[in-house]
Amino acid sequence: MLFPRFPFAVLGLLLITSFLPAVEETAKKAEAKPGKRPHVILVMTDDQGWGDIGYNGHPYLKTPNLDAAAAAGLRFDRFYAAAPSCSPTRASVLTGRHPNRMGVFSWGRPIRPQETTLAEVLRREGYVTGHFGKWHLGSIRADSPVNPGANGFDRWVSATNFYDFNPEMSDQGKVLKLRGEGSALTMDLALDWIREKATGEAPLFAVIWFAAPHLPHHATPEDAALYQDRPKKEREFLGEITAVDRAFGRLRAELFTLGMRDDTILWFKSDNGGLPVGESADNRGGKHAIYEGGLRVPSFIEWPAGIPSPRVTPVRACTTDIFPTILDLVGASNPEVKVLDGISLVPLLRGEMDVRPVPLGFWNAGIPGQFTNPAGVVTKVLPTIENWSDNKVERVTRRVEKIPRQTFPAEVYTGHAAWISGDWKLHRLSPTDGQNLRWMLFNLANDPREKNDLAKKYPEIVAELRSGMEKWLASVTASLKGADY
Repeated sequence: MLFPRFPFAVLGLLLITSFLPAVEETAKKAEAKPGKRPHVILVMTDDQGWGDIGYNGHPYLKTPNLDAAAAAGLRFDRFYAAAPSCSPTRASVLTGRHPNRMGVFSWGRPIRPQETTLAEVLRREGYVTGHFGKWHLGSIRADSPVNPGANGFDRWVSATNFYDFNPEMSDQGKVLKLRGEGSALTMDLALDWIREKATGEAPLFAVIWFAAPHLPHHATPEDAALYQDRPKKEREFLGEITAVDRAFGRLRAELFTLGMRDDTILWFKSDNGGLPVGESADNRGGKHAIYEGGLRVPSFIEWPAGIPSPRVTPVRACTTDIFPTILDLVGASNPEVKVLDGISLVPLLRGEMDVRPVPLGFWNAGIPGQFTNPAGVVTKVLPTIENWSDNKVERVTRRVEKIPRQTFPAEVYTGHAAWISGDWKLHRLSPTDGQNLRWMLFNLANDPREKNDLAKKYPEIVAELRSGMEKWLASVTASLKGADY
């Protein structure tokens, strides 16, 4: 075995020992409510980097509601987005699979209708399901094969991409024009539905995807004024996160009022690493990069009935883990998905995991997104019903069911891929012709900025990691060509 026990494992063992009584308490609660399934709410922000939150030590930003929730549940110190941009990560949340398996290579790419989503499985299990906010996985027309309704959501009020103020959204295929600040409006929509469904017998599954703090960074004057000593662009950026925090606080308060907080799994995360205006802390790079700054994001789970004692985990986890973890927690039947990249984190919640048992794979194939300028996203996607069909989103969506949409030469695997096993991270950089392949190796335990390349010093580690990584890349490519359907 090439890999020693890592320092994080020791810390994890200490943490496990400290919360064993809490695990026993969780088991007793589960026995006291036989057959009762928890509600599930997944919250995600847009372009909020690892350091863009109060509890990770931001020097100016105040996020009291997010901090309080993280302090009350399970906080991940090493949580990863499956991709360094928004649409791919969203696809990974819904499917538990790497986004390249379904052709969601970059932002604006639609999800394949053939995929099995978390909403589809939970709806079959008796959950009521709702999506609110940013979609960005294809067309939001009523007849789209990839809109939220076609992906398992009973109720959906969704935007194709980002928005700040006065968004135009699709209310199950009908234009809905709203007035006000985007994060507050998103939460208004979600809370109206949650209040309605809270009176029923069925458990609920809600996906709330904020569009902030994505460019162009427009905060309310009141929120921006909280950071008046900072440069204007930074004030607007931080003000947007303040609005998200306030909306999140309203959600927590409403769950308490409705008597739902104890039995609700509330999982927060961002969709990718940070922007130049944000804080990546000690991580290298940012959005669009396979380095830590583009992948590592803030995340936590608050669930009083299942996580009665707060703790922080150093175990590496990923957005691909959400699908199998939620299905495991609610006792859902086998969804019959051939290949999952994520794993169930239930052993982590039970105190039975101190190191991630399988590696994490990442792959940016260098395939661009669907738009060339942000203004086009806002002005062309959903202005009127009449010209909905005359834009690139619609044209791409109409082709998405065809397999394959993209092929790769055998064993070339163009672009930038990475493989994390324990604390080792191997980078694979491949030009389009597969020649001049480059490898870099970093130990994340003592080199989070990925500055000290150890590939030449430890060729045996490179060889072992390379073997696993290239088997994974071959598997992803096979899925892309339709092998999983």
